[in-house]
Amino acid sequence: MTILVATRNPDKVREIEAILRGLDVSLVSLERFPDAPAAVEDGLTVEENALKKARTVRDATGITALADDTGLEVDALGGAPGVYSARYAGEGAGYEANNRKLIAALDGVPDSERTARFRCVTALALSASDGETVHRRMRERGGEDPAAIQGTSRVDAFVAEGILEGRIAREKRGTGGFGYDPLFEIPAAGKTLAEMGNEAKNKMSHRYRALIEIRELLLRWELVLRRGE
Repeated sequence: MTILVATRNPDKVREIEAILRGLDVSLVSLERFPDAPAAVEDGLTVEENALKKARTVRDATGITALADDTGLEVDALGGAPGVYSARYAGEGAGYEANNRKLIAALDGVPDSERTARFRCVTALALSASDGETVHRRMRERGGEDPAAIQGTSRVDAFVAEGILEGRIAREKRGTGGFGYDPLFEIPAAGKTLAEMGNEAKNKMSHRYRALIEIRELLLRWELVLRRGE
């Protein structure tokens, strides 16, 4: 099975590849499709944005497409930056600018009030043939999973959510990961995600938790096999 990852971010593609390792899946990125349109991320929730990105790419290419949207919710900021996390410091802002703005916004906030969470929603928009396959198997089995499946006459998409609780450090620590990873600390580990290394991070991250659900849906509805089967 081929899955088009709806991003041009190589960091994200590598992370997804590691989490889906072991499945008979070929991942390709939007770098292979330079003319594919970009979805306008104007949804009010991360789920709306994830679905919109995945469907836009799927509709343009005809290939099953995977997209996610992640919001960093900081309690002391009333849940901000939330759905605006990727552009917290403005449209086109990079990781460094977003991190600087977050540090400034929490200046003077005590450690006990710096709690936060990553909320990631992953959407897999299915091609016509893949969607029809799942819908047929649903009818054969006489059941469905309404919490995870979008669509009626044929299955349109799988949706899964992953949440990771933590807190915001006072300064960046670590050189791994990307985005807000150098600031997002896991209290039990005493480390930021950027200090933990990719292998440790991928076993607990918000994206890992959402993708594990997608992985299980792919296997449950027999869209993919484990390598070697």
